[in-house]
Amino acid sequence: MTELLLRGGRPWTPGEVATLADVHIRDGRIAALGPDLAAPGAEVIDIDGALVLPGLVDTHCHLDKTLWSAPWVPNTGGRTLAGRIANGEGRRVELNIPNVDYAGNLLGAMITGGTTHVRSHIDIDPEIGLKGVEVVREAAERHRDRVDVQLVAFPQGGLLSRPGTAKLLEAALLEGVEVIGGLDPAGYDNDAKGHLDLIFGLAERYGAKIDIHLHDGGSLGAWQFGLITERTRALGLAGRVAISHAYAMGQQEADEQRRIAEDLADAGVALVTCAVGEAPVVPVRVMDTAGATLAFGNDGIRDLWTPYGDGDMLRRIGTVAYRDRLVADAEIELALHAGTYGGATVLGLRDYGLTPGASADLCVIDAATPAHAVVAVPTRRLVLKRGRVVAANGVLAVLN
Repeated sequence: MTELLLRGGRPWTPGEVATLADVHIRDGRIAALGPDLAAPGAEVIDIDGALVLPGLVDTHCHLDKTLWSAPWVPNTGGRTLAGRIANGEGRRVELNIPNVDYAGNLLGAMITGGTTHVRSHIDIDPEIGLKGVEVVREAAERHRDRVDVQLVAFPQGGLLSRPGTAKLLEAALLEGVEVIGGLDPAGYDNDAKGHLDLIFGLAERYGAKIDIHLHDGGSLGAWQFGLITERTRALGLAGRVAISHAYAMGQQEADEQRRIAEDLADAGVALVTCAVGEAPVVPVRVMDTAGATLAFGNDGIRDLWTPYGDGDMLRRIGTVAYRDRLVADAEIELALHAGTYGGATVLGLRDYGLTPGASADLCVIDAATPAHAVVAVPTRRLVLKRGRVVAANGVLAVLN
């Protein structure tokens, strides 16, 4: 693999002012960072003081559901969780979803926006079986040199309440799906203990990570945070469990938010927030103060749940920052950290970041500061995956 030298950029280190430095890339990894690096024989790209960020991480999306690049479909899902689930399942055949082209085209858009890692929840139920896994894997294969995609076996229509789903989830894990998902153990499946026992049991048996959709609000949702942290401690799964949406966190009083965040940090359980519609967001500053892991995702993108979204993680980071009233540069950078390093922690990426030896997954942006990048959402000048330029100025690169 050829060497590459990004000359005169400003690599971002969280909490520090980005200063001029070169980035030397060799064999797909960052070899060195610093001013005036010598790299004889390397291809040199002068980036003129542009900001260099690690690749963005979308920790929560639904590639199997998307209608991206399809003809416009009016939304008929209604406003209830049950109604949206039924609508999504009922129109799958009519609209030919999951669809390899739609998922692949959406991935392409995400890549041009600087996303280098994606976690996608895949609907699994007795009607669809494992088709979504097959479709998203095929879409990811089209972009195998541009983005890494981690899959979640997700019981969107219920687990205990949907006979046959548990065996399909296990089949997905046997086929190599990396994460087991759950859905509102109390509020939707009406059996928090049974639901969590099954999910954690499968995770322990197959060495899988866990990512549970928790829309339940108020005290019901907060109670389930405790159930999840208890099981995580008991099974030694710290760093392998995430709670997505976690609406209840944003609905608690300040003291209770702090208590929950400290418990999450102690147990090694992460939260993932998506700033969906009017739904509460997880308080970024509270999570940071507690040392708890927080990550972001786009959730549904142009699908039967929502007609909105463009897959741009930088824009989503800005949306969360806006919703959580983060206005100082240092606060906005906390959101950027969640959309990069926080997501990398949730996905278990061990070679992530702008340090020597890390995989050269990064994006180059014309912005005065990291906060300016989040607010202005400039076109990504360059996107690199394992040291190769995979997109430039909003267009996918042709790879040999």
